[in-house]
Amino acid sequence: MPCLRSLPHRRLVVLALSLVLFDASAATLAQGADALCPLGARDCARPRYNYSQCRRNDLLDFYVPGLPATNRNARAKLPVQIHAANARSSDGEQYQLSGHVHLARGDHLLQAPNVDYTRSTTAYSAYGGVTYQDQSLLLSAQSISGTTTPERADARQVRYQLLQARGNGRARSAQILDSVHSRYQDATYSTCDPQSRLWDFQGHQFDINRATGIGIAHDVSMRFMGVPFLWLPWMRFPVNGQRLSGFLAPSFGGSSNSGMYLRVPYYLNLAPNYDATLEPAFYSLRGPMLGGQFRYLLDASKGELNFNYMPHDNLYGGKRWMLQYQDSTALTPDWSFNANINRVSDNTYFEDFGNSLTLAATSLLGSSAYINGGGSWWNAALGVDTYQLTDPTLPQDVQPYSRLPRGVLDLDIPLSGPLIFGLRSEAVAFRKHGAPEGDRLDLYPYLEAPLQGAAWFLRPRLGFRYTRYWLQGNNGDPSRALPIAQLDSGLIFDRSVNLFGHSYTQTLEPRAYYLYVPYRNQNNLPIFDTQPLTFDWWSLFSSNQYTGADRQVNANNLTLALSTRLIDSSGIQRFSAGIGQIRYFTPQRVQLPGYPVLNQAGSAYVGMVSVGLSRNWSLDLTQQYDPNLHRTTVSSVGIQRRLNGDGVLNLAYRYRRGLFDQYDVSALWPVSPSWSLVGRWDYSVANHKTLEAFGGVEWDSCCVSVRGVLRRYVTNFQGNETNAIMLEVVFNGIGGLGSRTGNFLSHAILGYQ
Repeated sequence: MPCLRSLPHRRLVVLALSLVLFDASAATLAQGADALCPLGARDCARPRYNYSQCRRNDLLDFYVPGLPATNRNARAKLPVQIHAANARSSDGEQYQLSGHVHLARGDHLLQAPNVDYTRSTTAYSAYGGVTYQDQSLLLSAQSISGTTTPERADARQVRYQLLQARGNGRARSAQILDSVHSRYQDATYSTCDPQSRLWDFQGHQFDINRATGIGIAHDVSMRFMGVPFLWLPWMRFPVNGQRLSGFLAPSFGGSSNSGMYLRVPYYLNLAPNYDATLEPAFYSLRGPMLGGQFRYLLDASKGELNFNYMPHDNLYGGKRWMLQYQDSTALTPDWSFNANINRVSDNTYFEDFGNSLTLAATSLLGSSAYINGGGSWWNAALGVDTYQLTDPTLPQDVQPYSRLPRGVLDLDIPLSGPLIFGLRSEAVAFRKHGAPEGDRLDLYPYLEAPLQGAAWFLRPRLGFRYTRYWLQGNNGDPSRALPIAQLDSGLIFDRSVNLFGHSYTQTLEPRAYYLYVPYRNQNNLPIFDTQPLTFDWWSLFSSNQYTGADRQVNANNLTLALSTRLIDSSGIQRFSAGIGQIRYFTPQRVQLPGYPVLNQAGSAYVGMVSVGLSRNWSLDLTQQYDPNLHRTTVSSVGIQRRLNGDGVLNLAYRYRRGLFDQYDVSALWPVSPSWSLVGRWDYSVANHKTLEAFGGVEWDSCCVSVRGVLRRYVTNFQGNETNAIMLEVVFNGIGGLGSRTGNFLSHAILGYQ
């Protein structure tokens, strides 16, 4: 085969910038580059789009695998390799090449049946159906002509397919004007199948400046099924993936609580390491609102500020606002500062603007700021905690004490052999308007000698807890001192079993935990931050049944538990079950005010089962039976069944005596490859009321997804309900319009994809 080798400084450049234009426009026209992602490419995860229903582009027929990966600088030093079946030249200057002509340099490959090439000027003209390929682009054109030195190219009737993204499209012509400037006439872009374009962008002219990374589009329209619905006379966009200021996709929806709403965010690319988003919004029943976000990423610090402000709520009759601020700053290798500040204007804010019972039922809004430190054997923290009551049904006196300040020091110092000296300590100043205030010091030093073998463990611990108060007024300075002894032990037996044709390792794990704490009368101690712990499996092995240090239970208890597991050959746990109970040898005399002394032989039995023997279904069961009351006190059952790949069905029942009794059913049910049904029903047996119910449909194609949901849900503890309509249209690769229905469904339906 005849072969010509050009000089190393002469470069072949054929429409490489087409990739830059259309990849950037697809990712940034609606998303503002990384505007919706954390700052910096290293932290950015772009949305995942489903292209499983897309067909193969016929441009892939000429794809040549295995081209070397080269960057622009390295490629410029390589010679242009020219191969052809036939080559003719009458003067050694002008060549007529034909028959599978290949012009290649690094990862760039141009193929054509006919190419005219002039050696001295590096001019070329490829015609008869030209194809081009590099690391990220496939392109076909009726003809391509230009020079390699200087860089110039002119292509006619262009079709392209991106290799590192889904996008494809056409252009009437494309010109590379020099090494950094290019122009495209009558170009289109879409992520749809070329044979079935549900949507696309169409622009009269695109001017690209690769040096500045900025592109200018003129007369741009977005079309759906051939009908234009968005037009811009002029648009600026990034061409190399950088962020750029501009409007993001608007969102809209409606509810009976606030009326129809529209949000139009505007992204501000202020600097490489900080940015902002302003989001004007309008609620038809309440009025205008301004939301915003500011983010920063420094060498040792990162943070985010979010706010909403409504100057006048027509229904509430005053201004409304919300503020959230988070910061994490590394001060030294061992110390850091962390802040989490949350405030709202009033105690009905979440009820009015929350979109779920969980958010609306937020009773307390906590804020904290701490300096944290830690090493191999120590951890320390110093900071403040405050709380805001956000439930209008609760009296103000139930608001927790602020901790101004709070200090913590924990030690785990290895001594000789297995012996460890530990310390759990806390010093707090409790402050609350209109309530008794004071300071508290809590010290719990202990010695521990954990011993462990392949099939057993033994963890003895002996400690001493001292707690002292300095109370304001004439309440004195009470204290409490008592020893705490505990011994945790267990055995692990295992054997090989064969179930349902599969081999497993089954374990049998008996465990015994003994706790001794002598009784001390603590009625003279205040209650600052102490509440009973939720009784569950882990409570069986806890040294205290209360949070905080205001109460320490007396104990002469023995916990007996038995658990078993099935582990497959790959090490994945497929089944686990356990049952346990605390046996009390003395009455439980330490109680919170108003609670009677408990003189029981044992606690409730706690049982749990988790099953996942196949990828299509799983079962989780928790049960507590109180032999003293002869009734079930806690019951939780969750069953999940996978349906046809992405489909899922969840059945759940949750019961806790005196608190809730609920059924919950949710599903994503594929009806066909394109259509799915979504829904949820959450019902309270205790209140004889539906807490949340919604139903809707999803339609997915290669490049468009449509989700519509009708929803009715409870917004507060009084049982008030509101209706909502959620509609979202997602154009794969660029973003969506309407309510963020996909985000809502991913939280409302366990396992939703």
